[in-house]
Amino acid sequence: MSKATTATGRSGSFKSLTEMVQLAQANLPRESWDYLMGGADTETTLKRNRLSIDSLQFRPRVMHDVHKVSVATSLLGQDMRIPVFLPPIGSVQLFEEGGGASVAKGAAEFGTLQILSSVCTPDYESVANASAAAKVYQLYLMGDQGWMDDIIARTLELGYVGFCLTADTQVYSRRERDILKGWRPPSGSSALQSDFGHQARMNWETVAHIKEKFDIPLWVKGINTADDASRAIDAGVDVVYVSNHGGRQLDHGRGCIDSLPEVVAAVDDRAPVVVDGGFLRGADVVKALCRGATAVGMGRLEGLAMAAGGVPGIVRALELVEQELVTTMALMGAASLDELNPAFLEAAASVVAPHVLSAFPLLDEAY
Repeated sequence: MSKATTATGRSGSFKSLTEMVQLAQANLPRESWDYLMGGADTETTLKRNRLSIDSLQFRPRVMHDVHKVSVATSLLGQDMRIPVFLPPIGSVQLFEEGGGASVAKGAAEFGTLQILSSVCTPDYESVANASAAAKVYQLYLMGDQGWMDDIIARTLELGYVGFCLTADTQVYSRRERDILKGWRPPSGSSALQSDFGHQARMNWETVAHIKEKFDIPLWVKGINTADDASRAIDAGVDVVYVSNHGGRQLDHGRGCIDSLPEVVAAVDDRAPVVVDGGFLRGADVVKALCRGATAVGMGRLEGLAMAAGGVPGIVRALELVEQELVTTMALMGAASLDELNPAFLEAAASVVAPHVLSAFPLLDEAY
């Protein structure tokens, strides 16, 4: 269990995201830290997420009035203070004992949307009652169609504003950091893996069934190609979610920000396109928005913020991302989100070696 519950008064008042990471690492046991930082097999996909973000540079405009920069947005009718949501994390309770309920409280206090993983605690009924934040429920299919239908019906009754299928986790990946220590997080337990048969059988007929039976916005998470994006739109998917599971599933995949252009083009404004995968700073978010994303999920940031200070840590992390987002846009010459476009970006050689935490080059410095 995380020691974040006994963190000092700095837990909700860290000065920078770098300090947040330092606090999180000090608070977490090695097993939980490696679970949060790690990826599948060689961790190539994890590194490519950062490399693809770091290999884009800005082309700023000058002499634009940016005395007021507007970063508020909405997604499927849900107001968001910034275009950042808190994505699903299995076993998020490892980082702070409140788990999904703490994330819900942080989302409500800051003013954004939460996606709750079905493989964390507490359960979706408890989290529904934890705060007034807009919530989407992400479900791994551990039972048959009737089992799934019962849960979707219950999420509707509980006020969830969307339902999410994760399409990139048909089977649980090999994560060598965990294997070498002989450790499994609760979300990767043997019992869970034995029930993954239904998840492995999930297909487009599953999507068609949900769309036919339920009136709830459907997100499909794990789309990386134009073909799958088009298929999702044709099937009635309401939110196309570009993700490679933070590099934790298929090894040797593309960085998510590199998948965005073809997915955005295929969707062609017929649905929102959201993305996660390596985004840790406000400037990272701006790059994704320039490439057509409607909003960005920041999963590892969520876990780090939880470990650094629970609910206050989440709120503070999002405040800092907001500050970085506003500053970056002002210095680029963009006063509103709708001004962002691909012309603000160009390819460049990365100046840092790709690493899960390459967004924080001052981690080892003493201040």
